[in-house]
Amino acid sequence: MDRKLRILFVTSEIEPFLKISSASDLIRQLPQKLQERGHDIRIFMPKFGVINERRNRLHEVVRLSGINIKVAGEEKPLTIKVASIPNARLQVYFLDNEDYFKRKSALTNPTDNTFHPDNDERAIFFCKGVIETVRKLGWAPDVIHCHDWMTSFLPFYLRTHYQNDPMFKNTKIVFTLYNNEFENETIGNFMDKMRIDGINDETLERFEENSYVGLCKGGIAMSDYITKGHASIQSSLEDHLQQSKHDGVFIDVANKDTYADEYNQLYATLLN
Repeated sequence: MDRKLRILFVTSEIEPFLKISSASDLIRQLPQKLQERGHDIRIFMPKFGVINERRNRLHEVVRLSGINIKVAGEEKPLTIKVASIPNARLQVYFLDNEDYFKRKSALTNPTDNTFHPDNDERAIFFCKGVIETVRKLGWAPDVIHCHDWMTSFLPFYLRTHYQNDPMFKNTKIVFTLYNNEFENETIGNFMDKMRIDGINDETLERFEENSYVGLCKGGIAMSDYITKGHASIQSSLEDHLQQSKHDGVFIDVANKDTYADEYNQLYATLLN
C-alpha cells in the first residue's frame, strides 16, 4: 500500500524487555517490519517491576508527566518512560505507577504463581493510560493493534468513554488473541469498577463475566477485526468468534516472508 500509516501497538510483553509467552516474539518483529515499509510506529506496554531500567536504559519522558488516571474512582499518577529496542529504530513507551507496577513480578505472585488480585485495576490503568498518553502526544493513530487479554479494555474504553474524542474518530482497532488463558483465575470484579466510569450495564454485558473469556469477549465486541496469534485458542473463544461478526483469522507468524505483508494488507483493507 502507498499510504503511510500511524500504527500503535499495545502489549503486555515484547522482546527484549519482557517475555511472558511466545507472543513477545511476534510483537517484537511485526512493528519493525512495518516500520521498514515506511509506517510511523509507536509501542506501549506496562513498566512491570521485573524490567530492569538501568540495563534497558529507560528514562522518563518529562513532557508527558502530570497525567492522572482514574481507576475505581481513585486518581493514580501516571509516569511515562521510554527506551529503544537494540538494533532497531523503534522506541517503546512504558507506563508506570508505583502502586501497580513497582512489585518485582509481572502478572503472577512468584511465590505461588497465583494472579495478582489487582490485575484488573492494573489493566484498566494501563489501557486508559495508553489513551491519555496518545492524546497528550497529539498523535492520532490510524490503527491501534491490541495484543492479548491485558489490552481488552482499550477498545472498550475507546468505543464508550472516549467515543466522542476526535483524536480517535477514524481509528481502526485490531485485537489479537493468544492461547494465554488463565482458566483457574478470575480477574477481579472489573465490571463494577467500569460502572464507576459511567459505563452502563447494557454495554458491560459484552464482557459477560469477570474471567479471561469474558474479558476477551469485551475486547472482541469493540474491535474492528480479530486475528489469532496462535492457530488454536481457548475453545469457548473459538465458538464465540464463529457466532459473532468476526472470523478470527490466524496469521502464521512462523512464515516470516508473508505475515507482515498480511497485516499490512489487513490494515489497508480496514481503512479503505
